[in-house]
Amino acid sequence: MKIIISNTSDEPIYLQIVDQIKEQIVKGELRESEPLPSIRNLAKELKISVITTKRAYDELERDGYIVTVAGKGSFVAEMNKEMLRETKVKMVEEKMSEAVATAKLVGLTLEELEEMLKLLYEE
Repeated sequence: MKIIISNTSDEPIYLQIVDQIKEQIVKGELRESEPLPSIRNLAKELKISVITTKRAYDELERDGYIVTVAGKGSFVAEMNKEMLRETKVKMVEEKMSEAVATAKLVGLTLEELEEMLKLLYEE
């Protein structure tokens, strides 16, 4: 599991961890039932507080991305297929919103943007 912490980001460190682990789960880089590093080991590896990593794991568990088994550790949760699909659709919507905003900035018309999308989709 690869996590990169940015000290220059406005986003809190625990949210950076949460977002990156969620992304790795959604992309399939972390698979169902795969063990995650212990809270202490992750904190040591990232050179951050154990409290910060615990907060990240708590949030991931609350959101249904991981499960924690007392004495055994934390594992990637079995994902509800519909929930996983919805998460991926949300990611696509966010990226499309960024693309639309950029297209408007450079003066592309809706027709030009649709043509680009068709070409990219058919590749």
